[in-house]
Parts: sequence; structure tokens; C-alpha cells
Amino acid sequence: MQNAVDPALAQEFVSFAVQAGVLRFGEFKTKAGRLSPYFFNAGLFDDGAKLGRLAEFYARRLLTDGAQRIEFDMIFGPAYKGITLAAALAVELARRGRNVPYAYNRKEAKDHGEGGSLVGARVAGRVLIVDDVISAGTSVRESIAMIGAAGGQPCGVVIALDRQERATEGGRDVPWSAVQYVARELQLSVAAIATLDDLLVYLSHTADPSLAAFAAPVQAYRDRYGV
Repeated sequence: MQNAVDPALAQEFVSFAVQAGVLRFGEFKTKAGRLSPYFFNAGLFDDGAKLGRLAEFYARRLLTDGAQRIEFDMIFGPAYKGITLAAALAVELARRGRNVPYAYNRKEAKDHGEGGSLVGARVAGRVLIVDDVISAGTSVRESIAMIGAAGGQPCGVVIALDRQERATEGGRDVPWSAVQYVARELQLSVAAIATLDDLLVYLSHTADPSLAAFAAPVQAYRDRYGV
């Protein structure tokens, strides 16, 4: 199940991502070999102020009241980007009065000290996976396996941006996105702070002509590769 996006929160987030230089425009080659007129690089939330603001958006998205709210007991951040996101989100949730444990994985298991591939709190209860985007669903599938093996129950995924873009399998486009795959096939709720459609709304209303010029290319990309 894909949880509905809050339009006001989404526009606020897109504006922040553009101003922070995390959402960029031009010509970028994606992993699927497509030429995209925009690029979202969450690795550029690279200082305390930007990371703290990003955590606020995640927390506000998760704490929104409504029937589609994801209920969770702890947070899991898949290596590598998810580690920082999970830690920052846990801090922000605690600041807002919701103190929850978090854990993350190592890429290689440790054979000394505490050992194993998981670090942080004991994985138990309803576990929410936090990441920047879902590109192919591989990270989510790996997280599900680790969480289940540790005794937890994956309950959902929260991401910053849903690119609403057709996934590829075996070098071919398929008629669903990675987010749709996770929601439908893996039966996990997916909540995004914003979507590509929200970015298009932002570009169509911006007063900055240098940004408005990308509305048509992004729309054309959405028309060609979108779901």
C-alpha cells in the first residue's frame, strides 16, 4: 500500500531539496541508462543543519494523523545511506516526544566484539525501514530478510522521494515502479515525503525562470518513463 502524500509538506520538502542543492537539474545518466533532466542525491544533505531539517520532514511525514499512518516500534536503516537517516530520524522523533530504538546493518559481518552484521537496538516488534529512495527494491528485500531473521516484523518503508519511474528487469522496462513492487509484491506500506508529481507542481509554479525551464523536460521524462 502506498500512503498518500501531504501536498503542503511535499512542496515544502521539494523547495528545501532544491535550495539545498540536493535536487539538481540538467542532464544525468541513471543506473537504468536513461538520461534524466533531474537528479536527487541525498548524500548532499551533508551538514548538520540540512540533515536535521531532513529528519524533521521524515518525522512530520510519519507522525501525520490518518488511517494510512504507519505504526512502528523501531527504525531500521540499511547500509549505507539508511544508517545516517535512521539515526537522524530517531533523534528527531525523540525530540518530538516519540523515543524509539533504531538499528542498522553492516555490509560485512563482524567476527569480533559484539559480532554479527546488525548494530544498535535489538530488532523486535514492528520495524520501519528508512531510506532515501527505492531504486530497484533490492535494499528493501535484503532489509526484510535481516529483520525477519533477527526476530522483527517489517511493517513499512519511508523514503524521501518517490520517483514514480518504471523499474527495469533484465535490462527491460517493466510497467511498475520499484515503490509499487515493494507495496504490492512485498506487501509493505510505503510512505514518501514527496513524489515526482510534486516536483512537477513546484516547477510549474516557481517564479525562478531558470527552474521553470525544466518543467517541460521533467514532464517529458515523466510521460516517457513514469508510472
